Amino acid sequence: MSGRPQGPGLPAWLSPVWLVLGAIVSVQVGAAYAKSLFALTAPTAVAWLRMAVAALIFWVFARPRLRGRTWPEWRVVIGYGIALATMNWAIYQSFARIPIGLAVTIEFLGPLGVAVVGSRRARDLVWVALAAIGVALLGVFPANADWIGIGFALLAGAAWAAYIVLSGPTGAVWEGVTGVSVGSVVGAVVFLVPGLVAGGSSLWQPQVVGLAIAVGVLSSVIPYGLEMVARRSIPAGVFGILMSVEPAAAALAALVVLGEQLSWVELVAMACVTVASVGSTRALSKAPAPN
Repeated sequence: MSGRPQGPGLPAWLSPVWLVLGAIVSVQVGAAYAKSLFALTAPTAVAWLRMAVAALIFWVFARPRLRGRTWPEWRVVIGYGIALATMNWAIYQSFARIPIGLAVTIEFLGPLGVAVVGSRRARDLVWVALAAIGVALLGVFPANADWIGIGFALLAGAAWAAYIVLSGPTGAVWEGVTGVSVGSVVGAVVFLVPGLVAGGSSLWQPQVVGLAIAVGVLSSVIPYGLEMVARRSIPAGVFGILMSVEPAAAALAALVVLGEQLSWVELVAMACVTVASVGSTRALSKAPAPN
């Protein structure tokens, strides 16, 4: 790693790879603590609290400029915010029904699909087939999963894919962190009523509020900041490959924080999706640039 240029302001010893890995660990530890809140309040309430905390922190630091914005600019950031919020809400619904490692594995089909579509090469369909085999194993050898939980994980994956697709246009017209700041506010507003209704009085317990703040910081604020710095100097292909360890990180965090264990079927499914993600990312990074 010593030959890779470092991001602006980074110490020479701090590789952007470690920043990405730190972001992944932060997200998944936050997810595990979020699931621990489900015994105190509803998943929808936890998801909304996470969105609200992240929106507040981002807004304070970014102070986005709103005046003079055109409707196309608002349209893209609203879509981005809805995708972000749907992804967070759906994955928490999935966490409530199936193990975190399994849910994140299935959710990862979303960015995997974006990568494969971006390659535009028929031979890269082998990665789709490998991921499909992994998920199909869950149906042939049902373990701790239920299909409602799997469905929510698939919805989260679709929202993640939409979030990836909209990130580029959003970043192009909303400078710096203003896009994610406004998008976070959009998501918090969209899920305001469902979150308040689902949580009721339990939403305002000190333990719930305290853990929700921690989850918002761990799952949104810290990882976004680390990734933003890392992406200045890390190649896109390396970034994608590093992100492929997310299902394994999710399973490990759930094991340490919650004591969740996966069956051999779920572990094989995770391995299939992870290998497919690495393969598709490597293929995409090696593909020639379009003329």
